[in-house]
Order: sequence, then C-alpha cells, then structure tokens
Amino acid sequence: MTDPRLKPHAFLNALLKTPDPQLQRLLEQNISDHAVLDIVFPVNRLEGREAIAHGFLHPMKEALANVRRRDQIFIGGPNRRSTGGYWVASVCHYVGNFTAPLFGIKPSGHLVFLRSGEFYRLGPDGRITGGKILLGLIDLMRQANRMPLPRILGTEMLFPAPATQDGLLPCDQGDGEKTLDLCEAMLSDLTAFDPSTFQSKGQTGPDGYWHEDMLWYGPGGIGSNYRWAGFERDHRASFLTAFPDRIGGNHYCRIGNGNYAAVSGWPSMTMTHQGDYLGMKASGKKLTLRVMDFYRCADGKIMENWVLLDYLDLFHQLGRDLITESNALG
Repeated sequence: MTDPRLKPHAFLNALLKTPDPQLQRLLEQNISDHAVLDIVFPVNRLEGREAIAHGFLHPMKEALANVRRRDQIFIGGPNRRSTGGYWVASVCHYVGNFTAPLFGIKPSGHLVFLRSGEFYRLGPDGRITGGKILLGLIDLMRQANRMPLPRILGTEMLFPAPATQDGLLPCDQGDGEKTLDLCEAMLSDLTAFDPSTFQSKGQTGPDGYWHEDMLWYGPGGIGSNYRWAGFERDHRASFLTAFPDRIGGNHYCRIGNGNYAAVSGWPSMTMTHQGDYLGMKASGKKLTLRVMDFYRCADGKIMENWVLLDYLDLFHQLGRDLITESNALG
C-alpha cells in the first residue's frame, strides 16, 4: 500500500525549487481546484489554487531569495476529530535571504529561517483539499532586528529538530494512536488549574504526562524553555494571569504517527484579556487564538513540544498593528 504521506511531502519540498514554467502543472497535480487554505494573519483565507499561488507561494518566493524548505517534522494520519479525513502535518523552516517585503514586513537583506507549522487535508487522489499554515512572522521580525514586543519571557531561538532526529515520515516507532491518547489526556487535565500556583493535575511527577527534562519551544515573543519550572516561569504564569478564563481544545485536527502527535485549532482558544501581557495593559476584550502544537513522546511521557501561535492576529484583536510597529523600528 502506498504511503499517503509521500506525495505531499515530495510536493511541498519541490514547490519552491520548481521553475515557473513547470509550476502550474505541479500545482494542478497536487492541489485540488477548490482547495482552501487558512494562513497566518494578515493573509488569512485563500480560496482556490490560483489564490493560494498568488497569495502565498509567489510572495514567499519574491521575499525570500532562493528560498528552500527544510522539514523537521512531517507526519500523517487519520484525523480523530469530527472533521475527519487523512491529514499530514509538519514543522519546517523556510530558508532564504530576506531581500523584499513579506506580507508587509520590511526585509533585512540577510539570511532568515522562517519557521512554519502546517496542516493539510488530503483528498482520495492524494491532492491537498484544504489546510492551515501558521508562519512565525514575529520571530521573522526578531531575526530582522525589528522586534515589536518586549523580550521578557523565555529564550528566543530557532526551532530545533527533534532530539532523536526521527521526525520525518516516522516508521517503526510506537503506536501513533497511543501517542495521541497521551497528549489528549494531558490537554484535558491542563484546562483546570490552581490560580495561586498555576498547577494542573497530572502534569508532572513520576505519574505525570511530561518528562522531567521536557523541552517547550514557543513562538516569537514567548520563546523556549526547559523543564516544567521553566515552562511555568517563562510562559504559563504570565499567560494564565492575563487570560485566566481561557478555554482551549477547539481543534479541527488531531493526528498521531509513531512517537509524534499534532493538534491544531483555528481558533483553538477563546479568552478574556484580564491581566497585563507582553506590554499590553488588561483591556477586558474577548479574544480568540489560533494554535498549533506538535509533540514528541517516548516511554509514556511527552519529551518535546513545538508550539505556534498567531500572535499577529491576537494583537490585531487588541488594536495593535505589530507589522507597522516593527517596520518603524528600522
């Protein structure tokens, strides 16, 4: 039986290298006529193959000279959520020289690694029928030395590959369904927390979901951290103080593949801005948040978590234009 992950993996990695005369045929072979992609703010929804090409592909090729895709995780599986279907999901970087504006962001003229989280639904013929792409545009601003948010949380860094270096089309690993079971149980218990300690049941300790040496790789403005204490200090405490009523888990896709799992909601969270956060005073506004999470598990524990959040969209809801603010810095 043909591995359904292979066709989209080959296509996505060939897409940016393909000369324009051959590009249209490649797109027709791999994206359905009426595919719909939701892209990070400010791009948002693109409907149809031509809109996807003109609204996402061409701007990427024009902004990042000689751009190439570098996958770190690429998994696939049947979607456990009611939306169903077979999906593939990936964490990658788009690597190139940032020589022209991208979605309004001023270029640096230098090498950048633009991180991306991506989910694609496949049709019966293996072509992409829909999906979501969440680019790390705030981290791109940081790499261009025009970071509009205060660096007050974790460590800003490029997303590393999995420690085990086995995230690309994993095979001969554990049971993907059990991996997803573990992550779903963790997410369920993570919802409730003690407001004085920010602790949720079952997360840590000998019987907890997370390994004591867990690594959490967060988006621009939050950064990465090590072990549960680092996660609480550099992300969880400030986030829950700002958004104590947050409700998550509104996912359109959850898949497991070997030791990996991926979940995403568009939006995933609804919440109220009740405390100061990343330089923004509490506004009382009702907000939503687009989320992608990728996990690597081993021996019944979550070892690594790659997280992408659409903070450009979040701050747009708060009345701030981070792209304009970033461009004003240089």
